[in-house]
Amino acid sequence: MTTDTDTGGDVSTRAIALGADSGTPKQRGPKNWRPFLLLIPAFVIVSLFFLAPLVDVFIRSVTDPEPGVQNYVWLFTTEANLAVVLRTFGTAILVTIVCLLLAYPYAYLMTVVSDRTRNMLQLFIMMPLWTSILVRTLAWMVLLQDTGPINGLLAAWFGIGPIPLIRTTFGVALGMSQVLLPFMVLPLYSSMAKIDKRLLPAAANLGANPVTAFFTVYLPLSKPGIFSGGVTVFILGLGFYIIPALLGSSKEIMISAMIQQQISVFLMWGQGTALGIFLLVCTILILVVVSRFNKGGSLFPGVNR
Repeated sequence: MTTDTDTGGDVSTRAIALGADSGTPKQRGPKNWRPFLLLIPAFVIVSLFFLAPLVDVFIRSVTDPEPGVQNYVWLFTTEANLAVVLRTFGTAILVTIVCLLLAYPYAYLMTVVSDRTRNMLQLFIMMPLWTSILVRTLAWMVLLQDTGPINGLLAAWFGIGPIPLIRTTFGVALGMSQVLLPFMVLPLYSSMAKIDKRLLPAAANLGANPVTAFFTVYLPLSKPGIFSGGVTVFILGLGFYIIPALLGSSKEIMISAMIQQQISVFLMWGQGTALGIFLLVCTILILVVVSRFNKGGSLFPGVNR
């Protein structure tokens, strides 16, 4: 009897002691801020080379030649400016569609071939990135001119020509598609490589024909790569300058060339910077809108949410 009482008392004492210990707030040591000091160099670099120029551009857009929003009024009320904006977005959309149609089967092929062949395909798609964009554009100028090899082949084989290929939207879109194609292939391959290859045979065993299996199984699973590549190509296409300037004409001018014209030729810094801010805002809005639709994946290749 005495032992039970002593044991019960010991248990009660321990419970009370544990309760007292758990209820006592623990003393926290001083916070270590040293890891945050490592971010200071990155913050300074970003501030100096990105934020400061961006703030300067915005200030110029509302203060040059005098304070106000007259530069943005000029941008949205001038018919020629709206035509340039529509041409820029239309060309970027066209280039995105062309790159998607060319890159999708290429990326799929990379997922089904052997490792050696895959490495060769990756080499072929990366080699253009190692060549100067100016050199590639000059090569397209030689190929697309009225007396160039393409028109020469059309005249020799089909008796057609010369067809105006350069100084047209077709020539600009062709040159931009060749440059931006790797930026569509790589995100698509990154997404397709994660798809289980047994899904299509499983869909076929359940009675789906190849077309139905592709559109209901494979295509939805590759949607993150489509969104990532599409957004990358479209945004890069909005800011192209060299290719539209060399392969296009004065009638095919795009926003980037118009910014250069306003600042370098007419010395209208306010109007040029207003165009730049407008392009930046459009890019941000595109990223926000697409991220709403792409809830299942990231907009950036290799980055998971």
